[in-house]
Amino acid sequence: MPASQQVRLGRKRPLPSCPNPLFLQWLTELRDAAKEKGLKLQYVYQKAISSLNKYPLPLQNAKEAKILQSFGDGICKILDQKLQRYLRENGPDAPIHSLPEGVPPAGRQDNNSLDLPRKKNAAGDQGKNKGGGARKKREYVPQRRSGGHAVLLTLYRASQIPGGKGYMFKMELQAEAQQLCDKSFSVPDLGSKYTAWSSVSTLIQKNLVMKTHNPARYSLTEEGLALGERLESLEGTKGPEGDRSEGNEQEEGEEGGPGIVDLTVSDDDEEEKEEERIQATERPTSSASQPRVLVPGMFFSGKPQNVPSRKSWSLLPGSYEIILCVDFIETTGGSKNCKQDLVKELQRNGVTFDVRKLNVGDFLWVAREKVAPIPGQLRTPVGRELVLDYIIERKRMDDLCGSIIDGRFREQKFRLKRCGLRNPCYLVEECGKAASHLSLPETTLQQAIVNTQVIDRFFVKRVQDVRESMAYLTVMTRYLNKLYQNCTLTCRSRELEGDGEEEERGTPPCSLISFAEFNHGAIKNKSQTVKEVFARQLMQVSGLSGDKAAAVLELYSTPLSLLTAYERCAGESDKEKLLSSIRYGKLKRNLGPALSRTVYQLYCTQGALT
Repeated sequence: MPASQQVRLGRKRPLPSCPNPLFLQWLTELRDAAKEKGLKLQYVYQKAISSLNKYPLPLQNAKEAKILQSFGDGICKILDQKLQRYLRENGPDAPIHSLPEGVPPAGRQDNNSLDLPRKKNAAGDQGKNKGGGARKKREYVPQRRSGGHAVLLTLYRASQIPGGKGYMFKMELQAEAQQLCDKSFSVPDLGSKYTAWSSVSTLIQKNLVMKTHNPARYSLTEEGLALGERLESLEGTKGPEGDRSEGNEQEEGEEGGPGIVDLTVSDDDEEEKEEERIQATERPTSSASQPRVLVPGMFFSGKPQNVPSRKSWSLLPGSYEIILCVDFIETTGGSKNCKQDLVKELQRNGVTFDVRKLNVGDFLWVAREKVAPIPGQLRTPVGRELVLDYIIERKRMDDLCGSIIDGRFREQKFRLKRCGLRNPCYLVEECGKAASHLSLPETTLQQAIVNTQVIDRFFVKRVQDVRESMAYLTVMTRYLNKLYQNCTLTCRSRELEGDGEEEERGTPPCSLISFAEFNHGAIKNKSQTVKEVFARQLMQVSGLSGDKAAAVLELYSTPLSLLTAYERCAGESDKEKLLSSIRYGKLKRNLGPALSRTVYQLYCTQGALT
């Protein structure tokens, strides 16, 4: 190449213009507006711009853009609205693949046109912003009657009660805040996976709410207390429908439509941060935004009217139905013939049942509220559920044998006692002569069944096969329907009130826990306290049952407290007898010297145990 010829740097030919300049122009406007407001949505719009620039074909509408990367339902919805307005103003035959006269083209946009944090020039741009006076970040103020607004107000009002405890549990906070929120804290809207409770993560990230302890306790930080005081002062000046908040969650777009919608961001944290904005813009204005339509006699903690209590709700007679819940393990896996027989028998007997995941037990019954369909909606809203105080664990002889060998049997009994239901039951299927071919002697299995009934005080029902088991469940379902037909059922919380008072003899228990709280509290691998782990350790000792472990925990709740007590003993003999006089169970028997010595050796022996 001659030395005199000038070397051309950069691209040798310009890129062709974007075949969808209208969409590109609108996305650029949305990105710039989000950037001015300091919203992270600007990065989402920039990704959509980059993706659109790479697409070489013209698009007839925004729905066709869903095949492109970074184009979710939110962006397509905004572009469709703008396109419809454009056609109304310029006529249905207006060209959509060219810009109107007098409008400068947006041109090809590179990622460098936006201050993306991962780009090399981001540091330099940020430095310029700092030197030239950066725009002050808008303060976070949740929209009125949103989840964040309701939680802040509820925690603030609780903090102003003289002699209050200064925090609230999750169930208590949800029940109180529901009256101040238009969206449910427990049931997501149709087509969404979020509830009003999702906004709590945003409040924690904004350092407005503090979450501590297990079970979780929620309280306000200093910033949250100040914001809650402002919201409380503004609450008195709002009408019954409320004005829009002055914060950054109620901004409108330049075109008069919603400026912030769900853009299906791939980052889950980003979705949670924008959830309150999504709720404001994507909630329908028709019947879908109204509270659920219930049958007469039902209480629904939605808007403040018709709310009987700030901490509980009730189901009146005739407003609910009794449904048998079957653990999905009982209908899947294992012997297919046996599983199919179970479902067929229930259907043949005319039992209303629902297959779902139960974290403890195999069968239980719930009282589900009767909810009327809402006109204009495809699906009927899901009714709330209270768990009746009856739960059944089904055991075939082979399953019983296996659970005794691997230690599951004792653990299951312990978890059934702690599940919060007052009437646990074991349904044992004898299965003819099958027990004679198992790895444990039949006498051992029979002794385990008797111990479950006599020592552990479980009700044990013996049946021969699956058909007889389903017959028993059918009879129980009909019995419970008759037992509860004239009862008013009230929701209680184990977290706030314990396991409740014993009902009068001969009357059914009507203070029940919700199914959601019951199933969450029965999770096997959930995070546990030191006391719970210590109890599980003690129960691994042969002969140390759940009642005995509970008696030890009443005096020594942690291993440290037990070791400290051993150190205070005068000699080895006193240490071995430290736990022997502890009384357990209803008969108040002594734990005994043998178990006391075994526990002492377990926790105080240096090196391996012999």
